[in-house]
Amino acid sequence: MTQDDARQLWYRQRRKLEQGYHFSTPDGLVRHPRLGHMSPALHLFSLLLRLTGLYGRGLSNAMDVRVKHLTIKLAKLPQAFDGYRILQISDPHLDLLPELAGRIATLVQGVEADLLLLTGDYRDRHDTPPEPGLALLEPILAAIEAPDGHYAIMGNHDPADGVPILEAMGLKVLINQTITLNWGDAVLHLTGLDDVHYFYSEQARGALEKDIEGCRIAAVHSAEIADLAAAAGIDLYLCGHTHGGQIRLPWGPPPLNNLCRCRDYGHGQWQHGQMIGYTTNGAGVTTIPVRYNCPAEITLITLRRQDQ
Repeated sequence: MTQDDARQLWYRQRRKLEQGYHFSTPDGLVRHPRLGHMSPALHLFSLLLRLTGLYGRGLSNAMDVRVKHLTIKLAKLPQAFDGYRILQISDPHLDLLPELAGRIATLVQGVEADLLLLTGDYRDRHDTPPEPGLALLEPILAAIEAPDGHYAIMGNHDPADGVPILEAMGLKVLINQTITLNWGDAVLHLTGLDDVHYFYSEQARGALEKDIEGCRIAAVHSAEIADLAAAAGIDLYLCGHTHGGQIRLPWGPPPLNNLCRCRDYGHGQWQHGQMIGYTTNGAGVTTIPVRYNCPAEITLITLRRQDQ
């Protein structure tokens, strides 16, 4: 099957799931009502935040996005890629808080990175056309220079019809495929999967488990197939989706995890077997535009070769 054939097959399957009443997960189909507006319970919670005066503080927290610098050591990283920098932006949900786009664009202006990696959920609403929300990415992309390219994967809020829109902006959208970065004779592999929270497919697992020699990075919207990735020999797993909890108490885990599998990997750096993973807090917010005890972040990851 050619790459074009695989893309067309993916598109048909993805659209069928988007229009139906079942989501596909690694553990099978799950019935779910079509997604739309905020639930009554969340409306009530939002009202309570406003009545208690906490809404404004939460909104200010949500706008306070920062660049988080992270160094990750990989045993199989080629020497030529020691110091390689990946700028990861995840979960901006820009149509929920449009002014965030300008804040992010200003923040990333001048950040030195070798590769830009967007890991899903570029807009928030499921019941509106994708163009307006995705268009808010344009000033962010224009502010980032990354010589090895701008790459993106799809999140559970991103429809299949959004792919050509993203590609028209100059993004290379990875749909269950691997690209190889070459620095001289050294190579580094990046595998990008479609969302596995709502839209898991065997094509995604097949791309993950493809026999590829060398150091491998997987970009997946959520951590929910971390176990499968580790078994497939992935060295670094980069994801988002959970927003780090978005609303956290000063102690303990967040009230909401939003993972169905691999639930221990909802926040920060973690390890599964020999594989290192990182779940970013994300740049944006979902449902209610507030954050507490969980700062928004854009992550600049520097790869280092671990001494043997």
